[in-house]
Amino acid sequence: MRATLMYGSGDVRVEDVPDARIEQPTDALVRLTAACICGSDLHPYHSMDPASGPVHMGHEGIGVVEDTGSDVTTVTKGDLVVVPFAFSDGTCQFCREGLQVSCEHGGMWDDGRHPNIGLQAEATRVPLADGTVVKVPVAADSALIPSLLTLADVYGTGHHAAVRGGVGPGSTVTVIGDGAVGLLAVLSAKQLGAEQIILMGRHTARTDLGREFGATDVVAERGEEGIAAVRELTGGHGSHVVLEAVGHLPAYEQAYGIVRPGGTISRVGVPQYEDAPVGFASLFGKNVTLTGGPAPVRAYIEQLLPAILDGTVQPGRVFDTKLGLDQAADGYRAMDERRNLKVLLRP
Repeated sequence: MRATLMYGSGDVRVEDVPDARIEQPTDALVRLTAACICGSDLHPYHSMDPASGPVHMGHEGIGVVEDTGSDVTTVTKGDLVVVPFAFSDGTCQFCREGLQVSCEHGGMWDDGRHPNIGLQAEATRVPLADGTVVKVPVAADSALIPSLLTLADVYGTGHHAAVRGGVGPGSTVTVIGDGAVGLLAVLSAKQLGAEQIILMGRHTARTDLGREFGATDVVAERGEEGIAAVRELTGGHGSHVVLEAVGHLPAYEQAYGIVRPGGTISRVGVPQYEDAPVGFASLFGKNVTLTGGPAPVRAYIEQLLPAILDGTVQPGRVFDTKLGLDQAADGYRAMDERRNLKVLLRP
């Protein structure tokens, strides 16, 4: 079968690899019909040491179940399923609390402990299938596929940012980052009743989509200039909630410059830094709450699914190009160069 491998920084190849197969009785074998490239895939694309490669890439997918292990009971051959970015048993104490990313027996596709499976491929072995995949009642060629694919990561992650941030009716929310997660954080904040949603981003095509998703204001400036612009828009007070969807230190510094006293910063951008200000001059002195983390998207899929199925929301609009699997390297370059927002791959 064909699969996407990363050999090092900037070195992505699609190659023949051994066919995926059932290895454990809790596994499902899924033939991928749609996958995608994530903004977080660009982190190793920028910095991966060739000594660490090659590694299989991809952690968002949708596909058809081809086979199941003897213990799998929730899906059968022929089912179309969403495959989230983390696999989980669905039964441990953390899964029962809706924190599947901390599953005692689970993991993530690209966490370094599972180097031979990925979702930018023709097929994959899904561990712990009963607790991981979610059956969806559409055909593999449905026009809803792009939106359903966002349930594997970016929509659930944007929703998680808003939920952890405590967004609710009347909230003033600032979203930092106009990538797919940031835009879907805007959509989620709107759904949760935010009154003012400020999107900080510099790419007009993206911020225009953000306005369609619910942003009331757009701030293109960064740093102190951007902080001043947000404070002006909020009467000098700052935002009740800041959703940080970038992961770089300047974005975090911008977040605590924007958040109002007593407010909340919710981070879902994978941090590319070790230390961040949390002392008196930043969070402590303003009684600011810092929250967020890897999104347990499996916990949100059933909640978010109906609005996609009935067409109420279209989170799949974040995909602005579709490529064949063999063009994956082109997709990485396009996203890295900001020519595309998010690339959908068709195995």
